[in-house]
Amino acid sequence: MKSSYAKIEQLSDNLYLICLTPLIRGFDDFISVWLYKGKKTFIVDVGPSATSSDLITALRDLKIDVLDYILLTHIHLDHTGAIGEISACYPETPIICHEAGIDHLVDPKLLIEGTIKALGEIGRAYGPIQPVKKEQLVDAAAFESDIVFPVITPGHSQHHISFLTNEYLFVGEAAGVCFSVPSSISGYYMRPATPPRFFLDITVKSIDDLIARKPKKICFSHFGMKENAIEMLNAHKDQLLLWGKLISMQIKKRHAEDFLTKCIDVLFTSDPLMEGFSYLDESVQEREKNFIYNSIIGFEGYLKTVSNNL
Repeated sequence: MKSSYAKIEQLSDNLYLICLTPLIRGFDDFISVWLYKGKKTFIVDVGPSATSSDLITALRDLKIDVLDYILLTHIHLDHTGAIGEISACYPETPIICHEAGIDHLVDPKLLIEGTIKALGEIGRAYGPIQPVKKEQLVDAAAFESDIVFPVITPGHSQHHISFLTNEYLFVGEAAGVCFSVPSSISGYYMRPATPPRFFLDITVKSIDDLIARKPKKICFSHFGMKENAIEMLNAHKDQLLLWGKLISMQIKKRHAEDFLTKCIDVLFTSDPLMEGFSYLDESVQEREKNFIYNSIIGFEGYLKTVSNNL
C-alpha cells in the first residue's frame, strides 16, 4: 500500500520532524519519525510499513546515507511497522529496542495478528511488518552511547522506551498524545494513550522517572515538540490521575449498557486538556474517539483489577 506524502519540518540545526501520512481517514499530522543529526545521526521510530517508501525518500532527500542508530520506542505497528524496509536500507545500523520486542521483530506474525485484532481496519491499513535480522537488534538495557540514553518507560506498552539526548526527550507515547490547537485555551490537546493491558501505577512511575532526568524539550510521537518538557510531563501525570478518578466513579455507578459513552462525556466535561477536541476536524475527532475508547477500556481493566484485590 502506498501513502500520500511525507512532510519534513526542520525544528533546529540538528532536529527534523518527518510526518508520515498513511491512507487512513483523519491520520494527517499524526504519525512522526524524529531525525537527529549531530555527533551521531539517528532516527526515532520508523512509522508503519504503508509509509516506508515515503520515509526512505525523506531520508534520501535529507542526504542521510548513514544512520548510527535506529531507536524504537515500542513495537506497535504505527511506530515500528516499516522496520523491515528501513533496516534493509541501513543494514549496518543497530536497531535499539526493548528486550521484549526483539523476538516479535524477528518473527512478527503474532504482532501482526494482535494489531489487527485490536485495531481492525486501521491495523490492516498500517500494512504488514517485515522481519528483521536478529543480529541487527540490540537490547536497550545493554545499549551504550555517549549521546543518547534509553529510559525504560512501561505504561503505554510493557516494551516502551523513551530516549534522552542533549536537550531533547523522545518520549514516544509514554506521555500520551499531545498536539497544538492554537484556538483552544491551553493551546494544545492532550489525552492518555492507555490501551489494555494498562497499569496506572507503572505509568505514573515512568513519568516520574522522566521528570527526574530534568529534560528540556519533549518530542512526542503523536505529535510535535514542546519546549517545556517537565511542565508537559506533570500535566500528563495529573491527567492520568484525573482519568483514573473519573472512570472509577463511572464504574461504581455500574452503567454497564452505556459505560463508554458515560465515561467519554464526563472526561470531555471535566478534563481541561481535552478542551481542544472541539476544535479538531471531524475526521480527526473520529480518529481520536476510537483511541479514547480504547484508553478508557485500559483504565477500566486496571481499576477493576485493583478493586478486586482490595
